[in-house]
Amino acid sequence: MFVRRISVALLAAAAALTVGAGPAAAAPDQTPAPPTTRAWNPPSNLVQPLDEVWRHVESTYGNLYGFRNYGWDQVMANRGYINYCVRWDSSAPVTAALRDHIHAALSHQYAKWMNVMLENGQGWENWPYQTVPIRVVGWAVRDRSTLQWTDNSVDIYVNDINENAPQCARECGRFFNQNGDYSRCPGGASRHYDQSLWLTAGMGGGAGGDWGQRMGSEYFVNNLNSENIHIFLHEVGHTFGLDDFYDWTPTGVCCFLMKAGTASQITEFDAWMFRDWWRHLKSRYGL
Repeated sequence: MFVRRISVALLAAAAALTVGAGPAAAAPDQTPAPPTTRAWNPPSNLVQPLDEVWRHVESTYGNLYGFRNYGWDQVMANRGYINYCVRWDSSAPVTAALRDHIHAALSHQYAKWMNVMLENGQGWENWPYQTVPIRVVGWAVRDRSTLQWTDNSVDIYVNDINENAPQCARECGRFFNQNGDYSRCPGGASRHYDQSLWLTAGMGGGAGGDWGQRMGSEYFVNNLNSENIHIFLHEVGHTFGLDDFYDWTPTGVCCFLMKAGTASQITEFDAWMFRDWWRHLKSRYGL
């Protein structure tokens, strides 16, 4: 069941930056994809396994169609972008340069999933956005001195502890305010955050859901220059509803990102599962 679950992926193998410019930062403008869209036409060898996956989802997710906080819902509510809070669950210092590098890697990796929804500039199944910018609007820490910068590019939250880790203000989080009311958020709606990048010192593996993604701070920082930060990519898959495959494998496929430990990047099968989620949910947005 996806609803607010934490899906843990203990991987067997080591497995357009847009940053808020101050408290009044505006949401980025979006350019809709061209009106000609790509119709549903998966490769013939993937038709059966895709059908098996969706039938499995329908039989195991308790509130599959009623749940309204998938990553899809967040993108559509924002009209084409995602805001992030970084939960720095570590005592390691963060310079302005490291902060910006983390933001850039986050944006680059997230774009890998969003790019799955386009082919030659055309959106699959009426997907309306050519890009989905990522804006980091806040950092949360236990001790302000951990963050070694003085500019106001992001809001900073100090010693607001939840689940034994620092968090950005609950009043600004979509997870806590799914009605879209951010009137109590200090920076207003433009400074709300949809997901958290929760980086925890010493953590192995990862977790993901509608609230965001969690993994080791050392792992993420050590992979900032990697082409695929694959634990993060796996956990973003969960944010958009994709399941784990610990105890079964769809017919005719063997190795893909959402089957932990068998792939280190988004595969063709992952991409088609992702598009299939959109195909089944797009009607809720009138598309």
